[in-house]
Amino acid sequence: MSHAEFLVGINAVDGALKHDPQHIVEILVEQGHDNRRVKELAERARELGLTIHARPREFLDRATGGMRHQGVIARYQRAQAVGEPDLPALLAAAGQGALFLVLDGVQDPHNLGACLRSACAAGVTAVIVPKDRAVGITPVVRSASAGAADRVPLIRATNLARTLDEIKAAGVWITGLTGDAKPALYEIDLRGPTALVLGGEAEGMRRLTTERCDHLATIPMAGAIESLNVSVATGIALFEALRQRRAARASPAPAP
Repeated sequence: MSHAEFLVGINAVDGALKHDPQHIVEILVEQGHDNRRVKELAERARELGLTIHARPREFLDRATGGMRHQGVIARYQRAQAVGEPDLPALLAAAGQGALFLVLDGVQDPHNLGACLRSACAAGVTAVIVPKDRAVGITPVVRSASAGAADRVPLIRATNLARTLDEIKAAGVWITGLTGDAKPALYEIDLRGPTALVLGGEAEGMRRLTTERCDHLATIPMAGAIESLNVSVATGIALFEALRQRRAARASPAPAP
């Protein structure tokens, strides 16, 4: 396991208690804090046999670097992260149901956390991000993900273009979202093994990433805004894939 880190705030601690309590080292609550949800978290932690300590607010402020902790943090020992060598096994296990989310250069931790939350809800196989010039898992990401950071495999690719080539060779069709594309996302067949690619906040997808896409599509909009926040676009794209797959399963087989 890697070094311990802090999970900051009610959502992050709640997610870890629900989905990964075995990696919580201790819970730290603010002395004299009377928030009902913090008290409920502390009670659940006691029922799980976890260690709880009350500490002055100043201690929690220092431990979190001044982040908004809401009166509760947890010292957390991360399990071994998923890496690029695990990709073939993930592809094999997912089979025809493979659904990857690729984020090319997302740097805002709140955006990554929100994307992970949507990815978890949509049942993605893994989220793939570049190792450089992109945010990784941080306390802010964990808090924004509401526990999803501990449930969704996140692969940090040394060479994103090469990783896209690898999943394409395994039969995954790659669809990139960009405002310049002509076809709407809803016209693309997302029922088979699919990777949805979205660019970062500033520059969108890089050239080498765009060149790996089998399809480029856009999310059509009726208003004056030209683009969506990457986390909003991620949610729309993932749940369009989920809608298509559920509709395909619900459709009766054609008559012989």
